[in-house]
Amino acid sequence: MAQAVSPPRRTPDTVPAPRPPVDSYTAPPVPRLVESPVFVLSSVRSGSTLLRVLLNSHSRIRAPHEMHLRTLRVHLSRPFTSKAMRALELDREELEHVLWDRVLHLELVRSGKDLIVDKTPANALVWPRLNRCWPEARRIVLLRHPGAVVASLTARRTAPDPAAVRAEVLDYAERLEEVRRDPAALVVRYEDLTADPERSTRRVCDYLGVPWESGMLDYGSKDHGAFRPQLGDWSETLKSGRVRPARPPRPDTDIPPRLRELARAWGYAE
Repeated sequence: MAQAVSPPRRTPDTVPAPRPPVDSYTAPPVPRLVESPVFVLSSVRSGSTLLRVLLNSHSRIRAPHEMHLRTLRVHLSRPFTSKAMRALELDREELEHVLWDRVLHLELVRSGKDLIVDKTPANALVWPRLNRCWPEARRIVLLRHPGAVVASLTARRTAPDPAAVRAEVLDYAERLEEVRRDPAALVVRYEDLTADPERSTRRVCDYLGVPWESGMLDYGSKDHGAFRPQLGDWSETLKSGRVRPARPPRPDTDIPPRLRELARAWGYAE
C-alpha cells in the first residue's frame, strides 16, 4: 500500500505574497498637454475675480471663469475597468489628471493665448493634489486680511452661522499658509492689489515671465464672460470696470486667535 505523501511545508520564503487589490495600484504620471498652468490660490471673498479679470486682460494670459477641476471625477464602474486601465498604466487619479489637463488645454487652445490661469478658490483646499498633477505648476497666493474675509462672507450669506463662517475661513487660511511658505510661490495681498494695481500686476507678470501691459488695468473694456452663479463673484464694484480700494476689516469682527496669528504672519496689523 503506497504511503501518502504530505505536501511540502511552506516556509515564509515559499508562501506566495498576496496579490494587491487592483485599487492599490499607483500609476506613473503621463505627459501633460499643459506643463505649467498657473493657479491663484485664495480664500473665498478675497478678490480672486478681480485678479482674474486683470490677468485675462493680458494678450497672452487666459484666465477663464472658475474651472472647479477638483469636482471633475472619474468613476471606474466595474472591476474589469480598473484592470483594463491598469494594463494601460492608468489609475483613477491619473485618469482624472488627464481629464483636468485636457480641459485646461482645450480652453487655452480656444483662447489663442499661451498661459492659462485657474482661480477657483477651492483649489487652495486641494493644492497638494494639483501639485501631483502638475509638478511644474506655478502658484499665486492671494491673501486678504482674515477679519475682512469673515465680515464679507458673513454679509454674503443668508442667515449665516458665525462659528461656521469662522471655521471655513480658518480652513482656507491654514491651507494658504502652507503654500505661502513655499519660496517658489508668489504672494500677493488683495489690499496691495487694490491700492496699487500696476505695481502688483507688474509683479505677477514678472513671475509669469510675460511683459506687463497697461491694458490689464482697463479690464472693464474687455470681455470676461457673462455673469454666471457659482463661477465667480461679480459684485457691483467689480462690474464698475475700475479697481477700487479694499475695505478694511471691521474692528468689531470676531475672529479666533489662530486667524489673528495668521494675519500677523501675513503682515497685517491687529
